[in-house]
Amino acid sequence: MLPATKVIDVDVHNQLKSFRDLLPYLPEPWRTQVAQSGIGMPDRGYPSPVGVLRKDCTPPSGGPAASDPDYLVKDLIMPFHIEYAILTGNLMDVSTMHDPDHAAAIASAYNDYLVAEWLPKHRSFRGSIVIGTQDPQLAVREIDRMAEHPEMAGIVIGSAQRALLGQRQFHPIYEAAQRHGLPIAIHPGGEGAGITPPPTPSGYPTRYLEYHTCLSQNYMAHLTSLVCEGVFEKFPELKFVCLEGGIAWLPHLMWRLDKNYKGLRSSVPWLKRMPSEYIRSNCMFSTQPIEEPDDPKHLLTIFDMIDAENILMFSSDYPHWDNDIPTEILKRLKPEARQKIFYDNAKKLYRL
Repeated sequence: MLPATKVIDVDVHNQLKSFRDLLPYLPEPWRTQVAQSGIGMPDRGYPSPVGVLRKDCTPPSGGPAASDPDYLVKDLIMPFHIEYAILTGNLMDVSTMHDPDHAAAIASAYNDYLVAEWLPKHRSFRGSIVIGTQDPQLAVREIDRMAEHPEMAGIVIGSAQRALLGQRQFHPIYEAAQRHGLPIAIHPGGEGAGITPPPTPSGYPTRYLEYHTCLSQNYMAHLTSLVCEGVFEKFPELKFVCLEGGIAWLPHLMWRLDKNYKGLRSSVPWLKRMPSEYIRSNCMFSTQPIEEPDDPKHLLTIFDMIDAENILMFSSDYPHWDNDIPTEILKRLKPEARQKIFYDNAKKLYRL
């Protein structure tokens, strides 16, 4: 069954067949180092008991799921009539690496690989510029290098960071993103790895189930930081996209932040509006993984609370183990809301 409206998918994880795919795009000494030892991405230490990639998405040509652009088109784009797919890759966690030069080299090589070997393969593909945030000046240089490519739709970073994203060391990155009109997507995955702090405020979970459930805590902290540090006053045209972080926590965060602001506004005198207003005007969210209450009406109530039809965008998260397809979610929404969430909001944000 086809979706009831046109679809733009804002989170599709194209994969490398092998780390060796990057070798032609790496300068020395990184080419030799990666050839000998691999990319060197720090391990978060939480293996999924069901794996990360769907086994039924493995291409006939071999390699990991979503590593063959032609098969991805056949398996995802064509069956669901997806007009555009924002490719987010699987290397956004370069910000967990200890060496900022190594991270920058990996990010640049991946971006060149994406432009050469993915974006020309199908008219639906749009790219995300991967950057490491350890050295903001290197990140700005990469944004400036890649931003004018017509099929690069945005920037993607990991939610696993050494510091909260509102803090000033990151502001040069935000200036570059706003200057080029590119949204910044935050994506989870590397929390607790490399140079990043524990995945939760109280330490390290024991199992993947706990780790995966608590990822939204990181989003709450980053979003609060972005608002309270005045990022959206300083960069009013900048848009952030929270991918794979859920949405059910958002009403609580906005209510609590607004309430506390009323009593503590003297500590953030640069804010000119209520905190929730900055979230509504400058932040977007993805559907996957959508929370699934026992009573579906409860989710619709949350949608009303957050004005979901104007800040939510469809994401399949293909080919991850818990990915969604557009024909099977949000069936209770009115057609006007589905049109915005599945298509209009992303088309406007990514200037498609």
